Amino acid sequence: MASFEKITSRDNQRLINARKVRDGRMTDLIFVEGIRLAREAIRSGIVVEECFVSASFAGSDSRFELLEFIYKTSIFIAELPDRIFQTIADTENSQGVILIARRPENLLADVETSRSFANTLPVVLFLSEASNPSNLGAILRTAEAAGVKGVIVSQYSADVFSPKALRASMGAAFRVPIWSGVSFDEAIDWARKNGMTTTATTANSTNEHIKLNWKTPRLVVFGSEAHGLSDEEVDRVDETVRIVMKNEVESLNLAVAAGIILFEAKRQNDIL
Repeated sequence: MASFEKITSRDNQRLINARKVRDGRMTDLIFVEGIRLAREAIRSGIVVEECFVSASFAGSDSRFELLEFIYKTSIFIAELPDRIFQTIADTENSQGVILIARRPENLLADVETSRSFANTLPVVLFLSEASNPSNLGAILRTAEAAGVKGVIVSQYSADVFSPKALRASMGAAFRVPIWSGVSFDEAIDWARKNGMTTTATTANSTNEHIKLNWKTPRLVVFGSEAHGLSDEEVDRVDETVRIVMKNEVESLNLAVAAGIILFEAKRQNDIL
């Protein structure tokens, strides 16, 4: 088994670059931290360029399975003293492994690759200005669990591959078809060209989510956590829908709302 290269200075150029990736200042690369997320990245075919491990991780039995693939490649692997490793980590109690990988492309083609709805839920999510990376990651995880066709993420949303969003998605961001950086009008026009009903979630809609026909192909639009959708944006969609709630609750967390909608759609489509 190959040995690790040792890095003992926090000012090493590789570590400087790793911090830039972590902080979103090298946008062609992504920062993957943690044992499970590293496994998901490798399993999903993400191209890994560098691997950093803490001395504690390098001396543990858990390293063998995770690094088996990396050992067989030319990927650079470095071992850092625990205190130096913590200078590049994004979490306070890191598990001791970080991958620097190439950013997957987020393109329209990713969503359009499987035009048939035969093996997927006939739903594409459109997240308009979803600024909370943890919510965004949680929605991607829920979208994968429900089996959606894809997720469109608007301009001015959080980065789906930021460290926080990746951790919240638990690897779903590596696998769910995603189209990023899309304007509201662009998403609506695309849906209509592809014969999809555009449905926005609003608090005052007269359509209840449990009464809608979710077997119809739809683009489901969620507004931002802070201000929702504007009146102009609501006017552009075909219909609105609200989640049935009791006790005059004003609103739900964005990820929770998306989960309720998606699993009602899944429930209807699972009925034979």
